[in-house]
Amino acid sequence: MKTRGAILRQAPGKFEVVDLHVDDPRQDEIRIKMVASGLCHSDDHMATGDLPVAVYPVCGGHEGGGVVESVGPNTSGWEVGDKAIFSFLPACGKCRWCSTGHQNLCDLGANALVGSRWNDPTSFRMQLEDGSPVGQALGISTFAEHTTVAVDSAIKAPADTPLERACLLGCAVGTGWGSAVTTGGVQAGDTVLILGSGGIGANAVQGAQHAGAARIIVVDPVAFKRDTALSLGATHAVATVEEGTQIAQSFTNGQGADVAIVTVGVITGEHIAQAFAGIRKQGTVVVTALGNVTDVGIPVPILELILFEKKIKGSLFGSSNPRADIPKLLDLYMSGYLKLDELVTTEYALDDINQGYEDMHSGRNIRGVIRF
Repeated sequence: MKTRGAILRQAPGKFEVVDLHVDDPRQDEIRIKMVASGLCHSDDHMATGDLPVAVYPVCGGHEGGGVVESVGPNTSGWEVGDKAIFSFLPACGKCRWCSTGHQNLCDLGANALVGSRWNDPTSFRMQLEDGSPVGQALGISTFAEHTTVAVDSAIKAPADTPLERACLLGCAVGTGWGSAVTTGGVQAGDTVLILGSGGIGANAVQGAQHAGAARIIVVDPVAFKRDTALSLGATHAVATVEEGTQIAQSFTNGQGADVAIVTVGVITGEHIAQAFAGIRKQGTVVVTALGNVTDVGIPVPILELILFEKKIKGSLFGSSNPRADIPKLLDLYMSGYLKLDELVTTEYALDDINQGYEDMHSGRNIRGVIRF
């Protein structure tokens, strides 16, 4: 069928809304009519070239939700009219990682930046009008009015789910929340230092608060983001990491934070080093943000790493198990314990996608959302 979507023809580049063709679903696939999509910074990393993809053009978007309009043959568990929230990482449920509770590391994710079907790097479900293939960002492409996806990437949601907000559960919320709760292991009474309070950092604040952290210190140069962090549960919000580290040390006899979470917009090794300097002995640095994939090196003192037993941990999707964690977070939202409405600063039409990213770069949004 014919649809419209926002594509990148190259990187660096800008999104361009064009007419596309999207295939009917095959076995173990569903076609979705999109309701909403979050404007995640990761798609901007694709646009800048920090996160290159294998196939151009590529239709962007990986955080969204919609309604099933077609179900592939011999595909069980889905019906037309079902609501779905995407997981930007697939979960097959069978590989070593899925079977040991690490669905975020599912083997299917090996082709995540190819834009093809998970098990066949030559098989695509989107085309330009001339028939040439279009890659799907993370196999999903939520920046399209309609998209065909593997069921490995979709989580069924209850009929009363407000997808215009629950769409955020497919990336930002789980990534930030899990960075604190799962990867960081924040515990009751902890002091937590969070570098960056955009769409991911704001949810790290919520996760740390839920885990019972006594002090949640947010560092962000943008006053609007600091104010939002305070409204979401941060106890302190400052403009520089030096200020944040001093506050953490003032509560811990000079030691530093128990956990530091790095969720800045574009990460460098220096950001990790700053977080490393801000944690106590046996403290943990959680690295969640993305930057240029070619960057190498973290300037941390080796002796301090050894003698203080400090830890640096990467965090992909907040170490989530999306098939369990997305429904859990949705239930927390529906029960009033998780804030999603407050995360959405501005809603955009698909044609205004580049304005949405300009607003993100200018610090005007916690999360922008495309409403279809």
